[in-house]
Formats: sequence, C-alpha cells, structure tokens
Amino acid sequence: MSLRKQLSDILPEFLPPSPREAIKGTELIRLVRMRLEGDYSDASLRYHFSIMSCDPGSPIAKVEKGQGYYRRAAAVPMLAGAQDLLSMTQGRLEDFDGNQGAVDIALMRVRKFRAAATRYCEVSGRFPYAFRDVLGKNSPIGNLWKYPDMVVVDWESGEPSDNGITLNHDTLALKRRLGLPPYRISAITLRIFPNHELFREEYFQTLSVSSWTHGGEIFYAGPIEDEALADSIRHLSNKYGIGVTTFGLTLDMLDDLPGPEHLLTAQPRETEALIDRLDIRRIASPSVRDHIDWTALEAVRGENAEVRDLFSWLNRCIDNERAELFVEP
Repeated sequence: MSLRKQLSDILPEFLPPSPREAIKGTELIRLVRMRLEGDYSDASLRYHFSIMSCDPGSPIAKVEKGQGYYRRAAAVPMLAGAQDLLSMTQGRLEDFDGNQGAVDIALMRVRKFRAAATRYCEVSGRFPYAFRDVLGKNSPIGNLWKYPDMVVVDWESGEPSDNGITLNHDTLALKRRLGLPPYRISAITLRIFPNHELFREEYFQTLSVSSWTHGGEIFYAGPIEDEALADSIRHLSNKYGIGVTTFGLTLDMLDDLPGPEHLLTAQPRETEALIDRLDIRRIASPSVRDHIDWTALEAVRGENAEVRDLFSWLNRCIDNERAELFVEP
C-alpha cells in the first residue's frame, strides 16, 4: 500500500477536528509512525502532509496563517454539490468544460457558504443539523426531493446559557402532556445564486423536502438584484409558504472568506466580523405549520439513519432539559 493511501486511512484518527487544536507536524509524525507499514523519513512524511493538505479531498488540512494540522471538514455531499454547481452555471454543467480547477473553486465557494450559513444560525440561537450520507455519491437522485441540505431547530422556550439553551421544565412537561414537540424544525436548501432557469425547481424541491418538517426555507448566498425574479419568488411563497433569505455574498466576497473549517471554529471576534460582512435580507417569510406530518416523517425516519440520529439528538436535549449543538460522533 502506498504511503499516501496509508496516511489517508491513518490520519483521521490522530487529527483534531478544530484548527484551534491543531497538532504540530513533529507530533503527528510520531503518532503516525506507530501505525505505518514501511520505513519512511521525516522529510518524506512532512512532504506528504504538505501535499495532501492542499488537496480538498484529503483528510488533512493546514492551519491558515499558522502552524499545525487538523482534520478537514466533511466534503460537500455529492448530490447537493451537483445541485449547487447547476445553480452557479444556470443549469449548464458543461460550462465547466472539464476544468477541474474551476470545479474546485466553485465547490470551495459552496463549502464556505454552508459554513457561513451554519455559523449564522448558531449565533442566532438556532441549531443546525446537516445531512451528508443520504446525499452522498451513491445515493439515488430522488433523495434530493426527500432530504434537505440541513434542518434548523428552533426551541420554543428556554434561557440562553454557555453553548446552548436551558429548556423550561414546566413548558417541556406541558408539551409532553399535550403530545406536542417543544421545537420547530425547518428544512433548509442552500444555494449560491438564484436564477430564472432554476429557481422554480429549487423552490419546489424545498417544498418537497419540507413535507416532514414544520416548514422550509431557501438560503441563497448571493443577493437578488433582479426585481422581477424577487417578485416571482414572492408570488410562489405567498401561495406555498417557503421562505427565502439572501446573505448578500458575491463570488468575490466568498473567495475572500477564510476556509470553511476556520469559519466553523472561529473565535467570537472573528465570528462577529463574519456576521458584519453579511447583508441578510428576507425576500419571503416561511409559513410554519403547527404540527409535523407524522406519516411523512415515519416514511423517511424508517429508511434513513440520519433522520433517526436527528431525533435521537432532539430527545437527548429534552431528557437533559438543555438544547446543545449537534456534534458528529
């Protein structure tokens, strides 16, 4: 087995998930040597760390403007990534014409926006949960109409505390007696730019994936500068109730943002600077249902582990009377 293949298998075990906890190259070499087959020099290992950290498909990433390595965040799910590329090219993937460099740049913009939207939800007191496996490379294309890019959970009562919300005991007890959940779940579709060619497909796709939640929203990275397009979106929303929000991020602004891992783990001052860059505009407000369609929920929960994990997390929050951000196992 080649050194690179061995490192790809071994490194996730030793790399910390956050750049704030980055491990120095010397210590990483010491750890991986315990698992490597073959005798490789320190220089060879350092070279591979450096080369692999530049590859968005590898598990290792290097700290920006600093030293040390950490575990790269999960890649954009294949099906969702293809949808984003379609949006960026207004429905013509051939615009990339086999240019892998252009694809990598486009997907990096997608990853940055997903990270920025996730952080925005977190600092706004909302709790995001991303879907990945169900939108993976080998998933059926129909999953795009059954599962959102992520859901956002809004808890209906509680007091903010460090890294979470302390839920109100009396409200939880009342909701249990009434058979009602103490939260609202919104299905979120994440796209870079709206356009006349695809916005209806994106809209009704969001309507479809929100069938088992309390409502749905589309988050667009870029602004909607075409008033005719904005009016068309509002017309649909008035009829079907899907919300639409833009973040005011142009392509140049996305390129200027730090890497997605850095955005997801930014310090409070850095997060504040990120939020200041955003120009959040609500194009259409979502209609929120009082109840979940349990038949639709049971259909997706029975066939997908990620949906089951979502509700296991929510149940843990209720049992602990404390809402906390989801942490991937």
